[in-house]
Amino acid sequence: MTIPIYQLDSFADRVFAGNPAAVCPLDEWLDDETLQSIALENNLSETAFFVRREDGGGYHLRWFTPGAEVDLCGHATLASAWVIMNRLEPERSDVRFETRSGDLFVVRRGDEFIMDFPSAPPQEKETPRALVEGLGAEPAIVMAAPRDYLVLYEDEEEVRKLKPDFTRLRGLDRLGVIVTAPGSAVDFVSRFFAPSVGVPEDPVTGSAHCTLAPFWADRLGTGENWLTARQISARGGNLSVRARGDRVDIAGAAVPFMEGTIGLQGST
Repeated sequence: MTIPIYQLDSFADRVFAGNPAAVCPLDEWLDDETLQSIALENNLSETAFFVRREDGGGYHLRWFTPGAEVDLCGHATLASAWVIMNRLEPERSDVRFETRSGDLFVVRRGDEFIMDFPSAPPQEKETPRALVEGLGAEPAIVMAAPRDYLVLYEDEEEVRKLKPDFTRLRGLDRLGVIVTAPGSAVDFVSRFFAPSVGVPEDPVTGSAHCTLAPFWADRLGTGENWLTARQISARGGNLSVRARGDRVDIAGAAVPFMEGTIGLQGST
């Protein structure tokens, strides 16, 4: 059995930047063990799998890290939309995905794609000692969303200099840790750590901006205006975000790197 695979760099305008994601279109679902094994073999932060809905009204979409299935992923959704609207159905200008986080909508805008995601605003929370020790620097504010911690620092350089202890962060009661600060050339910067699901540092994390967008819109008093963002990982990536009540718009581009097939001969 063979299945197609695409690898793209999301939230980037050139290869070797942004966040690499693998995308595997399927005619029907494989068993979960095989999906997880493919994601582990790919060894990227996310592998996306999708199957066309029977009614033709979009696609069922799932995401796997090398270690686990996750409820929401931005850069692999962006990559999936790129594959559908550039390779599988180039006549399309939008697509709906049915996911574990509800229906997600993606619209093409020139070379960019705008993703309509659920908002996940953070709330103030007592700072766990393991979080501070894991990050290695005292933050200005610690908040928590349903999935992740959000940690605010005073400036961009503090975020750049962080050298986390991933063993300490792995034991926290949230999937990941978002660290953020005002940006020097953009409205805000961030980094994202999720060692509990096999992703010590994610290059660019679309789903983290479901929390970052409402946080910064409130902090900057920008309402529903677009904000510019950059994730300052080693690869780096650029996004635009807009908070809209209980929804968030996340915009970015993707660049294809590789196309091929996966052979499952001899798999158990």
